[in-house]
Amino acid sequence: MTAETSFQTAGTLSSLAPGTARRVVVGGLALALARDSEGTVHALADRCSHDDVSLSEGEISRGRIECWGHGSEFDLVTGRPAQLPAIDPVAVYPVQIDGDAILVDTSRTLNGL
Repeated sequence: MTAETSFQTAGTLSSLAPGTARRVVVGGLALALARDSEGTVHALADRCSHDDVSLSEGEISRGRIECWGHGSEFDLVTGRPAQLPAIDPVAVYPVQIDGDAILVDTSRTLNGL
């Protein structure tokens, strides 16, 4: 019996260079698809929890994505803010890689949000 999967295509590895992020919409949700300097891909809600600012426009460094609006930084793995003024985390979604395809499961989060 095969388990049903909720993973959907969000983009390709070849179009997301390490140290960059971009906005994608998967399952009706706006996500910040981010690739850290090690090459690992992360999917987070594309809205800063402090202000209505797109995280996908922020810089990636030290395992975090920075909100360009007020400088809050969010951990790419946990979604927790690591820099004020944000105090609330952002949702983080499961990611799988299949060849060059980046797949994201928007039916659940990794951090319970």
